Amino acid sequence: MNSYLAVLLMVAAGSAYAGDSRIPETALICSESWYRAIEERFPTGDGHGHGPDIGSEEWKSVIEFKLGIRGEPNIPGRASPAWCQYIDRLVRPGPASRAGDGQSAPTTVAPGPSYACDKVMANGTEAMICADEKLSALDRKLSRVYAAASRKATHEHPPVLKAEQRGWIKGRNDCWNSDDQRQCIMDAYRHRIAELQARYQLVPGIGPVRFVCDGNPVNEVVATFFRTDPPTLIAERGDRVSLMYLQPSGSGAKYQGRNETFWEHQGGALITWGYGAPPMRCRKVQ
Repeated sequence: MNSYLAVLLMVAAGSAYAGDSRIPETALICSESWYRAIEERFPTGDGHGHGPDIGSEEWKSVIEFKLGIRGEPNIPGRASPAWCQYIDRLVRPGPASRAGDGQSAPTTVAPGPSYACDKVMANGTEAMICADEKLSALDRKLSRVYAAASRKATHEHPPVLKAEQRGWIKGRNDCWNSDDQRQCIMDAYRHRIAELQARYQLVPGIGPVRFVCDGNPVNEVVATFFRTDPPTLIAERGDRVSLMYLQPSGSGAKYQGRNETFWEHQGGALITWGYGAPPMRCRKVQ
């Protein structure tokens, strides 16, 4: 196996996320690190970088809502350390002695998505996400990835990230038209997460790797491979850029973009650039 193919297979097997949503044992209850650990597991923002100040009265109210306990009579006051102890027992169940009050630990509640489920339309896509633990987890992950991308896009001109995200949300919500609505939603999240991770280089990349096509040094394609899920590459040719996702393939590694394809095959690459364009035979150069 040549080294280039080995790199592609390594990218295909890579994983973009190996996070752990558990609250660290070192996080002292009601400390700044504890608040941020709770926020990491139950994001209170709207997915666009906006949300209540962590640890504030409003933030605690949202946390109660996400846990499904808002309004219950036995919740301690939000200004007291007992509130933190109560929440800690919900999200980090264990011996009652951890909180030091001798009470038994409540049942763990599965976290919801990054948005408030009491404001969504019944039977719509957002309601389905609220009711599905895996889809909710994908929504929370996208919220974190979007926040990281937003920090890198601060000086982006023209600013496009927010507009693109609004368009993506509309497309995701249109999954109710799909024959397999759940799979459509899941694919939408996975592709959007991978896109943001690649475009804003939030995960490790391999490259850039240069390819000369059809024996013409001027005809060059530059590709960078990213360990996202699914694996992606960003290809540049002249002033045009294409994001492509790894596709099932009988041999080699094949990536598909909107109107572009990249297929590693027999030690080289076949690259199609543009709708209806003929494939170019390309070779990797140092």
